[in-house]
Amino acid sequence: MAEALTAEAILAATEEVLRRYGPAKATVVDVAKVLGVSHGSVYRHFATKAALREAVTRRWLDAVHEEMAPAFDQGLTAAETLRNWLQALFDKKRHGHTEDPELFATFQVLVKESNAIPEYHVGHMVGLVARIISAGVETQEFVTDDVDVTAQAVWDATEKFHHPAHAQEWGNPHIQAAFDAVVSLVIAGLRYNRIPSATGDA
Repeated sequence: MAEALTAEAILAATEEVLRRYGPAKATVVDVAKVLGVSHGSVYRHFATKAALREAVTRRWLDAVHEEMAPAFDQGLTAAETLRNWLQALFDKKRHGHTEDPELFATFQVLVKESNAIPEYHVGHMVGLVARIISAGVETQEFVTDDVDVTAQAVWDATEKFHHPAHAQEWGNPHIQAAFDAVVSLVIAGLRYNRIPSATGDA
């Protein structure tokens, strides 16, 4: 008896098809062919092509989120943890852009297809930054009146090093020095300055 078709198998096949054909040409029929089933079988798990593409995008992003979960058991200061985390994110984005540009471009297209996906991804990533900042506040290394607002500010301040819109700049030979300067400034601000809360309090 053939194994039952699962959503996970469909998502894995969809990623394969997207890599092979690109987002403009990939179809549900292509996915079904990879799986050796009818396209109706795929639609029984995902009602529309849009739903399938959103699901595979979330699957990809969830893998990124899991990989980027900060490690707090390395004996590092909060500043070191934050710097390492931002460096790992920058390295991951640069590697994806240079080593697998087709897949990198494909997922940028998919992310933009759903209004909910960018918010989902950024919200999760900012939440990871907030965890690091919160740990720093607990040890009195960082000072802030609002961890969530501060985490968003850190994300925004480092956008040049993780937003795909800046991908063409990542090959600049001076980009690492620029990254180091921005992160040092961010960490200095976290240690010594108070970022206003969302209510505008000084």
